[in-house]
Amino acid sequence: MASNNEYISEALGLVERAQKEGVFLRILGSTGFRIHSPEYVAIHDAMDRPLTDIDFVAYGNQDREIDAFMMREKYSPMVAALTPELFASRRIYNHPSNGIHIDVFLDELSMCHKIPFRNRLEVDSPTIPLAELVLEKTQIVTLNKKDIKDMLILLAAHPIGDHDKDTINGKYIAELLAKDWGFYYTTKLNLEKIRDGLTVYTELFSEHDVNNIRTRLDQLSQLIEKEPKSLKWKSRAAIGPKLKWYNDVDDVERAEHLQDLK
Repeated sequence: MASNNEYISEALGLVERAQKEGVFLRILGSTGFRIHSPEYVAIHDAMDRPLTDIDFVAYGNQDREIDAFMMREKYSPMVAALTPELFASRRIYNHPSNGIHIDVFLDELSMCHKIPFRNRLEVDSPTIPLAELVLEKTQIVTLNKKDIKDMLILLAAHPIGDHDKDTINGKYIAELLAKDWGFYYTTKLNLEKIRDGLTVYTELFSEHDVNNIRTRLDQLSQLIEKEPKSLKWKSRAAIGPKLKWYNDVDDVERAEHLQDLK
């Protein structure tokens, strides 16, 4: 298995080489969290958070270009005929020599909740924007320890604001969730889980970082609650969690390497 540094180096190299060919690849997943929070990598390691694969988002209209690029990079595509349900908005590749596994999501991340990426890949590089890194985790109904570890370093490293420049765009997150009560509800539960999870790792962070993480969780929650909600949101909120509010994510369909995004 590749080392953490090898995963990072490969992810960055692929983004750079793809960009030269006019192909947009942006990194998500734990690799993206580490790249965007370099000063907290030692803490990430102390939490025992190894990298296991590389995930990208790309535009669906570049599907053929992406496939050709990945094959030039010596990555072999998974055969769609084996599991066709995996390939509706995703392409999967494996490298025969370095063992690195890559997923490329097209236009959206559709798991427990849907995160759209149209017109957002130009906002940041080499990763997806910080707002989407947050949403990638808060959409997970069964948030686990690995997800909490990723979120803690991101919140320690970045403030909450109303823009995307090295800032978690809380306004964008709030606007998106104001249209979707289910996504809002899952996010609300997960922000509390992240707050609770901080108590497990408090000793790894400075007092300043701990205060920042707590403050930023408060700020993000307040922005989400204050954002005016759509009529559709209000209608669904009246029903509440009595009716299932998220999409089931079949572990077989998703494959083992995608468990972090469940």
